[in-house]
Amino acid sequence: MWHTSFLIVFLTLHGLGFSQEMGTDSLVNPKDSIEDYYVRFEGDSILYSSIALDEVYIFGKLEFADRNEKLRYYILRRKTLKVYPYAKLAAERLVELNDSLQHIKKRRHQKRYTKKVQKFIEEEFSAELKKLTRTEGQILVKLIYRQTGTTAFDLVKELRSGWRAFWYNTTASMFSISLKEEFRPEQVHEDYLIEDILQRAFASNRLDRQKSVLDYDYAQLSNKWKNAPASSKN
Repeated sequence: MWHTSFLIVFLTLHGLGFSQEMGTDSLVNPKDSIEDYYVRFEGDSILYSSIALDEVYIFGKLEFADRNEKLRYYILRRKTLKVYPYAKLAAERLVELNDSLQHIKKRRHQKRYTKKVQKFIEEEFSAELKKLTRTEGQILVKLIYRQTGTTAFDLVKELRSGWRAFWYNTTASMFSISLKEEFRPEQVHEDYLIEDILQRAFASNRLDRQKSVLDYDYAQLSNKWKNAPASSKN
């Protein structure tokens, strides 16, 4: 089992510029007639419509070089599926807290509100977080970076202080956990395997999809690692 107090900080979070903007303009003008939605070519009329669809991936059959590689993948899958909901929650809390703090003008009121959120998270999730193993904790740190684009260390530093972030990182290092760990599926094979596990779980509705804020393409990653030499996957 591993020290989990710093994980509570992730789930209380502080506004770090992670916000969402929603357009308010309507795509359809109620005054337009049906003719306005036709595109005319050489006297002919073609009805034009556009429907936004989610990306759909065609997954290949899982293939493993040997039994040990297969066992490694399924252990990683079990741990990833277990901790992903916490990373998803961290990203959601970041958005909610950031949005709320924008409407709180006074600094002391912001601090008071943040403490209330932290207390709520501690009471709701502390017991569950304490059950995580060292490897599950490191996967969680990576997934928090996947969902927020910020390392766990920087989140703690922004919420508390530079010294507190250093202390948490030192404590985590005692359990072989680095709060500065990033999620790099284009460079680290294990990170790609985590992404593959997530995408398959999203497609089967085993997990609720939450898009990563990082800029990478899963299909391109799959092609890259499929053709990569075995030595690069260790």
